[in-house]
Amino acid sequence: MFETVGSFGTVALRLFFAAIVLVVLWRPPLRMNRRAWAIVLAYGVILGLMNLFFYLALNLIPLGIAVTIEFLGPLAVALAGSRRWSDAFWALLATGGVVLLMGGVGDLELAGVLFALGAGVCWSLYILVSAALGRHTHEGNGLALGAVVAACVAFPVGVAESGLALIQPWVLAAGVGVALLSSVIPSSFDLEALRRMPPRVFGILMSLEPAMAAVIGLVVLQEALLWSQWLAVACVVIASIGAARRARPAAPKTSPDG
Repeated sequence: MFETVGSFGTVALRLFFAAIVLVVLWRPPLRMNRRAWAIVLAYGVILGLMNLFFYLALNLIPLGIAVTIEFLGPLAVALAGSRRWSDAFWALLATGGVVLLMGGVGDLELAGVLFALGAGVCWSLYILVSAALGRHTHEGNGLALGAVVAACVAFPVGVAESGLALIQPWVLAAGVGVALLSSVIPSSFDLEALRRMPPRVFGILMSLEPAMAAVIGLVVLQEALLWSQWLAVACVVIASIGAARRARPAAPKTSPDG
């Protein structure tokens, strides 16, 4: 899709179709208090910017490296929210895994690194705002409205870059698939997870993303891993298991006026 509609066009389709699916699925009411609306708007803007920054990074640096750099955002949340030495230990172990995962990488384009860092900043804000969204909205209502805001952020940029190329039938079909697999399903799981665990634990669990990228690269693309990268996979998996064992499910908290 990048070759046909560019990175902005891909983001635009992803968020546009995700918003449609979520609105149809949840049929969110528009009557909410001001605080809930402020959180929904913030969530949507952050989600839109995070996607734009990340897809810009993918144009310049490899996927696995972009994911690894972006992960510094949720890792910062994990470290900032630590209250026990064990939480800091798991976060630092995950940090070591990320550093090892980047080992052996050649020179990277600075712009790509900066875009990935920008996506990481947005990702850290996304975690915190998602937690607030889960507290102040019911079920997937806030997620659906936030997706509409995100689509409004990204769609004009995508149309400006790609124009009529966006309406090709195969591009539209691919856009639906990307929306489901990259936005609708994972975002729904994110929201439900953040209703039940602290943001710091969620941030550590996200350390699985760069590790999964390395494993999928081996299985699907037959990419050979260095010993240091295998050690990195072990570090992040152990950190995620440790964080999960420390997490205690909390009862969902919602605002009565949604």
